Amino acid sequence: MEAMPYTASELMCINAARLLQDGDVVFVGVGLPNLACNLARRTHAPNLQMIYEAGVIGARPARIPLSIGDPTLVSGASSVCSMYDIFSFYLQRGNVDVGFLGGAQIDRFGNINATVIGDYAKPKVRLPGSGGSQEIAAWANRCYIITPHQKRRFPEKVDFCTSAGFLGSRAERDASGVRGKGPLVVVTNLGLLEPDENGELMLTALHAGCRVDQVRENTGWPIKIAGQLRQTEPLTERELRILREDLDPQGIYLKSGG
Repeated sequence: MEAMPYTASELMCINAARLLQDGDVVFVGVGLPNLACNLARRTHAPNLQMIYEAGVIGARPARIPLSIGDPTLVSGASSVCSMYDIFSFYLQRGNVDVGFLGGAQIDRFGNINATVIGDYAKPKVRLPGSGGSQEIAAWANRCYIITPHQKRRFPEKVDFCTSAGFLGSRAERDASGVRGKGPLVVVTNLGLLEPDENGELMLTALHAGCRVDQVRENTGWPIKIAGQLRQTEPLTERELRILREDLDPQGIYLKSGG
């Protein structure tokens, strides 16, 4: 039987969802990470718990929220508290298993820039900034990044370090005193990147139909390729149906990236 067609957004979202484990406590925002978490909960991780920056714990939204302050997040939630409580008593204490991140630039060591493109004093582009992402990158037990694989998004070094990956090496991150393990997987529309023993991102898996030369052409440094490069599992009709029909029927987040 012929595989169903899918968009780049659907490809990234489903592969991100598969990284989540049943029982994970996930600090999540809106967009593709939110879809990934809800998809995981409806498939292989029914006990997954979602925490939103606005102060919602155990959210079970009836529809896809349009922002972290969307009222739909409160209905059926386990608890509603202040933003201070979320960061102090949950994230910084080590009670958050997973943080989902994104940004305009991700560099060789998984550092993220969401602040400026160009010189900070006279930027070419001023971006939205950190929000809580620098805290999530530092204190979540593990982090995943979702982003399209484009050369402008993967420079050798970010123009501004908004959120710390491995800084310049695993040893440098360890010396900084942060507890989290850093970015463990970067999910792109071409494949999966994972840190090597020194914290440098390398290609470990390709999606079906994607090639190593595409990854090299769209990465701003000579990226290493895993010795046992694997291929990600094909998307299933069930995963695509849940995404399209149950989670984002209006295509608010899935319509892009095709």
